[in-house]
Amino acid sequence: MAIESPLGSSSTYPDLYSPELYINRELSWLQFNLRVLEEALDPKRPLFERIKFLSIFSSNLDEFFMIRVSGLRDQLLAGALEAPADGMTPAEQLAAIRLRLQPQLERYDEAWSGIIEELTDEGVQILLLEDLKKKQRKLLRKYFESEIFPALTPLAFDPSHPFPHISNLSVNLAVVLRDPRLGERFARVKVPHMLPRLLRIPSEERAEAFETLGLAEVAANNFVWIEEVVHDNLDLLFPGVEVVDAYPFRVTRDADVEIEEDEAADLLTAVSEGLEMRQFGSAVRLEIDASTPDHIRDILIANLDLAPYQVFATEGPLGMADLMDLMVVDRPDLKEPPIQPRLPPVLQTDESIFSIMQRRDVLLYHPYDSFTPVVDFIREAARDPQVVTIKQTLYRIGANSPIVDALLEAREKHKQVAVLVELKARFDETTNIEWARALEEAGVHVVYGVMGLKTHAKLSMVVRRDPDGLRRYVHMSSGNYNVGTSRIYTDIGLFTTDPDIGADVSDVFNSLTGYSRQDDYRKLLVAPNTMREELEWRIEREIAIHETLGTGHLAFKMNALIDRDIIAQLYAASQAGVKIDLQVRGICALRPGVPGVSDNITVTSIVGRYLEHARVYYFGNGDDPEIFVGSADLMPRNLNRRVEVLYPVENPDMQRIVMEKIFKVHLADNVQARYLRADGTYKRRQPAKGEPLVNSQIRMIEQRDPWLIA
Repeated sequence: MAIESPLGSSSTYPDLYSPELYINRELSWLQFNLRVLEEALDPKRPLFERIKFLSIFSSNLDEFFMIRVSGLRDQLLAGALEAPADGMTPAEQLAAIRLRLQPQLERYDEAWSGIIEELTDEGVQILLLEDLKKKQRKLLRKYFESEIFPALTPLAFDPSHPFPHISNLSVNLAVVLRDPRLGERFARVKVPHMLPRLLRIPSEERAEAFETLGLAEVAANNFVWIEEVVHDNLDLLFPGVEVVDAYPFRVTRDADVEIEEDEAADLLTAVSEGLEMRQFGSAVRLEIDASTPDHIRDILIANLDLAPYQVFATEGPLGMADLMDLMVVDRPDLKEPPIQPRLPPVLQTDESIFSIMQRRDVLLYHPYDSFTPVVDFIREAARDPQVVTIKQTLYRIGANSPIVDALLEAREKHKQVAVLVELKARFDETTNIEWARALEEAGVHVVYGVMGLKTHAKLSMVVRRDPDGLRRYVHMSSGNYNVGTSRIYTDIGLFTTDPDIGADVSDVFNSLTGYSRQDDYRKLLVAPNTMREELEWRIEREIAIHETLGTGHLAFKMNALIDRDIIAQLYAASQAGVKIDLQVRGICALRPGVPGVSDNITVTSIVGRYLEHARVYYFGNGDDPEIFVGSADLMPRNLNRRVEVLYPVENPDMQRIVMEKIFKVHLADNVQARYLRADGTYKRRQPAKGEPLVNSQIRMIEQRDPWLIA
């Protein structure tokens, strides 16, 4: 729907699109991952939580190279001319990434060295080859012979053996051999991925018990990297040849699957085939041990078609995302204590969720509020004889999904079930394909998305036959229908029977499952249809209100802020005097605190125990505030190339909860929050003299009073 600007067509501002006003998104992302690394360096955190952040840092970096750096390489090779808002060319960005990343990797190695010492003090040892005692090595040799050796395939490299394919993110050993007849030779051994990366082994004193009890029974909190075990037993792989040495290496490949949807007869098959190609994408990063000789490095660089700047040498083990394996250690004293999610009093009865929703809306804030009511909503709908239809979007589903189980049960009970499974949810494609096939086999109507768009909206709708006619029961959220992530992601969900919202959700589902081209919605902001236009109109309205009343206020909480047009508009609002509070967990291209441009804008970021995932958009609107919650960040992909939904929070009590008990507490955080400076760097906020400490996530855990008045 067309919206007339409150400012009129004559409003003019200085050039707010100047490149110097924008932070490069890739460098901003590196700043975000640095904040993750800083959590691993925080001595106030329990030891295993710090290990978890080291793992997350590495996993994040893998994905960054597979998607973002590979994309820049493609642009560089294609001679891309279009520059981002900050004006940096692909070559300049790649050079800057290398420059900014190297110090982080050095800090990472230092952090890991310190954590190893602390683990040892706590009776948990991560052993290297030189640390292993005689009996331990004997035990591991037997384990190698029975469990590892059969899975290994050594591949030689010489004129009669082509350089082997190195699969994405696999850990490998570059083995230098000396043949008595042929001289020095090179071979590659891939470490098997089906075994744990960190093998649990007994102490030297208990190693002999392996013979009778087995490794699992005698193993203590001692671990050894599996590549160390392979290295120590290479003589069994190369009998009659001298093993000079072996050096671990790891390759990261372009994993950005491109699907030509308009040319694909079957999207599910096309995505499946695209996933297989991930292992064969061009190499974008080579990680090697710092001790690797130059001639081995040169062999790898030449045969992987890499440039020297794409090589990263490290002092520690490679592929440290696998540190998550250490979480099996049963040391609750070294981990964060588990929280008991609360349940609003209104849901603590045996009353049907449908009866409760007929009287009132229900707001949940996960993981502080239990995710169980969301699962129960679908489960009860499956079993209720009055329910006619269930419709659901699924983006990141996860394994062993009780949501999918409930949908399958609904189909068994002859309900009409329609599910949109987004096959292109990056790195969750395989799981989603498996669930899509299972749902289809059960007779569920499954669609895979909209041509050219990802469906990122989080919606479920139940149509029920009530005494007064059919009624729509709706759940909407900022987070996925995924029980696993609901425990570690902070998300806001709403149950409602609002007729206008129900009608809007019906229209969204019709556009997803059919050929509807709905462009006008009653209450929802929907991308790519109206969301951008609606958000921009509200920002301009806030400027107009401030010029009249002097009370303009915008407060946005999101994962990322990149969209150039939205940022320019926020600059204009700041110039007009509107107070703007932004909390952006990850990438932020806006520069706050630029004199004359963004003086009235503050940007903070919280990285903590839970992943801040909720998106909240607050518009002061004089004395009639508007609040929207949902799935969309302020990025071109969300506003232009995804199906996204923001839903209004209209109940005054709920508005108070979202702003006073959630958002303002996060804005007041002076423990975990960092504020963004105009130069693109972040600084941890410090409490002012006499100001109480506010750790927003701990405050959310401790805040036991009900979110809602029953």
